[in-house]
Amino acid sequence: MAFRFSLDSDLNQVILEEKQQLKKIILNRPLQLNVLTHEMLMQIKKALEEYEIDDAVRVLIMTGQGKVFCAGGDIARYFLVIAEGHWSLGAMMYKKQLLLEHRIAKCKKPLVMVMNGVVMGGGAGLAMNGSFRIATENTVFAMPEVFLGSFVDVGISYFFSRLSGHYGEYLGLTGAKISGIEMLACGLATHFVLSKDLKSLENELSMNGSTILNALEKFLHNPNLKPNTAFARLDIINKCFSKKTVEDILSSLETEVENCGDEWMVNAIFSMKSASPTSLKITLKNIREGRYATREECLKRDYTIFRHVTRRKLSRDINEGVRSIIVDKDKRPKWNPVKLEEVTEEFVNQFFQDIDDDEDWDCLEFENDRKITKTKISKL
Repeated sequence: MAFRFSLDSDLNQVILEEKQQLKKIILNRPLQLNVLTHEMLMQIKKALEEYEIDDAVRVLIMTGQGKVFCAGGDIARYFLVIAEGHWSLGAMMYKKQLLLEHRIAKCKKPLVMVMNGVVMGGGAGLAMNGSFRIATENTVFAMPEVFLGSFVDVGISYFFSRLSGHYGEYLGLTGAKISGIEMLACGLATHFVLSKDLKSLENELSMNGSTILNALEKFLHNPNLKPNTAFARLDIINKCFSKKTVEDILSSLETEVENCGDEWMVNAIFSMKSASPTSLKITLKNIREGRYATREECLKRDYTIFRHVTRRKLSRDINEGVRSIIVDKDKRPKWNPVKLEEVTEEFVNQFFQDIDDDEDWDCLEFENDRKITKTKISKL
């Protein structure tokens, strides 16, 4: 029986608009929080390929319909695919996402990501690779994968590991939601524009003779960071989240909370204690390895880890996470192992290693990798 990647084939999941030299890509599943389907990934890829070679196109914009940019990949669909088919089918869909992110990062035309709403998971993976990343007063950013029994993926380790101090570890291990103002302060956003000015900005970008930076300059807003936000206490974050292990990070937070009791710190402790212990340890290792890796290496490593997660031979926490958060919605996952100290370093390391005893196991390759391989072969 042939397997279909999608439960539907609505071609309007992505809307393409044009205004003079500007092309606009709109994610169009607002009732589903614009979560990414296989069709959407393919439509975005096709649009980028066409726009890159169109001399009439000077700038691209990507945004989301409604109050959301993109809340991530369609996790429910991923696991329906796995349940009805084979783990490798889910991995194949995930590979499309990573390849699209790489294409966005290498896009020959300036790509402006307008994050006017929720940005999570796979949505963050798309947005962070844009040339310009615009946040607004409506932006809410988070990577909550540790609560799903997964890990901070889609190449985000490359970006989190390059934030000030150890703020990336904080975001990854707690799944904390941050505002557009905090995104700008920490560097995840490159610019901040009020939502009421977005249409005017778009018009300005479409005009001949107006550079992107000049257009942005006309509508830039410089909001003040609130003193009670976590980023404003980067000294404490660095003190706690620089610790070597998840256990030490949690212990350090518990010590600090006795001294000051800041709300963000209380929330961080609660969040980490609610997350999958396995996910926490994979995420910490992934972010720290990202600090010394290229964007491509981060994407390839994420693909390796994701295949282990969906293969479910090492851990089935992803099943529990999806069940408790998305299916039953009881928010009472039964993690295994249940304690941090039971998740050994040797066990975590297995998620980062390729295997050779499964014929469906493959690696993530980019176009340049294939060119290098062909060159080597031709010289033999």
